[in-house]
Amino acid sequence: MPTELFKVVSKVGEGTFGQVYKAGNGAGGFVALKRIRMESERDGFPVTAMREIKLLQSLSHVNVIKLHEMMVSKGAVYMVFEYMDHDLTGVLCQKQFLFTPAHIKALCKQMFAGLAYLHHKGVIHRDLKGSNILLNNRGELKLADFGLARFYHKRRQADYTNRVITQWYRPPELLLGATVYGPEVDMWSAGCIMLELFTRRPIFQADDEIHQLQVIYRVMGTPNTTQWPELVDQPWYELVKPKEAIASQFRDSFSRWLSPAGLDLAEGLLSYNPKLRVTAAQALETAYFTTELPRAEMPTGLATLGGEWHELDSKKERAERAKQKRRAAEDVAEAVGKE
Repeated sequence: MPTELFKVVSKVGEGTFGQVYKAGNGAGGFVALKRIRMESERDGFPVTAMREIKLLQSLSHVNVIKLHEMMVSKGAVYMVFEYMDHDLTGVLCQKQFLFTPAHIKALCKQMFAGLAYLHHKGVIHRDLKGSNILLNNRGELKLADFGLARFYHKRRQADYTNRVITQWYRPPELLLGATVYGPEVDMWSAGCIMLELFTRRPIFQADDEIHQLQVIYRVMGTPNTTQWPELVDQPWYELVKPKEAIASQFRDSFSRWLSPAGLDLAEGLLSYNPKLRVTAAQALETAYFTTELPRAEMPTGLATLGGEWHELDSKKERAERAKQKRRAAEDVAEAVGKE
């Protein structure tokens, strides 16, 4: 642990990249320390970490996490970030504080502002999900975790891997094998997150990639060449094409949560045709933000939450609930066995 400059308070995240810790900075404030996993690297510094550092050093926006510095301590390498109190997944799992429609509008506006900046700078995030969207107690939102992000070519098409974006937030073109894409893949993920803010759960939950497409089709209907002419050109289309046409249930499914303008925006973000998908800059100009009430209002009530909420905490809570259920089932089985 880097104890020379910072005092570690707790672990707030973990994953394939390493761990993230909350640490005091000695001046009464806090930072986030992201430890870069080095164990499997035989040829020096990890390429993915180098790319993330280079990207973050080129970015400066109120809705993008700020990288303060790099630090080496006892052979370990750390990225030092500004500290945020919560992540979106953690906040949506708690029940003490509920977002109002005005709060959700403020969060969406910040998310799209951050994405508009990234895309203008030629960066695709490629891993937008609740745990990578951070919030502080003032209601400020910042996009984080650029481990899968990369610069893209604005003026010419290029091949990229389609093994990006967590499955529940992955757009149909990547699920169908596309390797030529741009910032529109982030906008599908943003549409999923926008709906998740209202429903408080991921909207396309599936066990594998084929099931993922089926779950999307059940809500959005099956795609066709009228709305998406390049559909049949997708590499894996013939392998997984639907056997029957399904009508869209989108508006019926979400009209109880979203306003008309909100529905229009979310539906535009979840367009099957990547070329017709609403961009981040366009999203900010839609009626949802410009004319429809209520106006955006920062969720400052997050300061009333007891403690801090991160995906790691919600995982622990789910594991504890599952453990309690198992114990209860075992107690019942034991009681029945004694009768």
